[in-house]
Amino acid sequence: MTDDESLDLVKQAIREVGLRATPARIATLQLLRHSSAPLTHAVVAEHLAASGVDKATAFRNLNDMADAGLLRRTELGDHVYRFEEFRPGEDESSSHPHFLCTACGTVSCLDDVKLTAGSQRASQAVGEVTEILLRGRCNDCQQTSP
Repeated sequence: MTDDESLDLVKQAIREVGLRATPARIATLQLLRHSSAPLTHAVVAEHLAASGVDKATAFRNLNDMADAGLLRRTELGDHVYRFEEFRPGEDESSSHPHFLCTACGTVSCLDDVKLTAGSQRASQAVGEVTEILLRGRCNDCQQTSP
């Protein structure tokens, strides 16, 4: 896929949810599409600052795109919102699992982690599972701790 095709797809995705494809929104969605994990507002704002996008605009655009259903806004128990694009087959009621490092705060997507059939049956007896979050120490933090 060429850069022009990729840019056209980003613009189309923004317009399909009823938003204007402004340069700031385009840059935001491109950044999130190239990220392997959800990003905080601070990280997005830092990356977009070089493009002339201020923190308030970055915050507003992230929330507008999340409210429109283009992005997932997730709070993983640390009082920090993270944003990512929905993956194919996902919607607001389903999600792929995440790993949150309790030492450094790094979040990783765990695309291959699934509930076992037994776990699904057990969880269905209680309710619908919409998100799986694993907490622990990432490999980098494990290696640096005594």
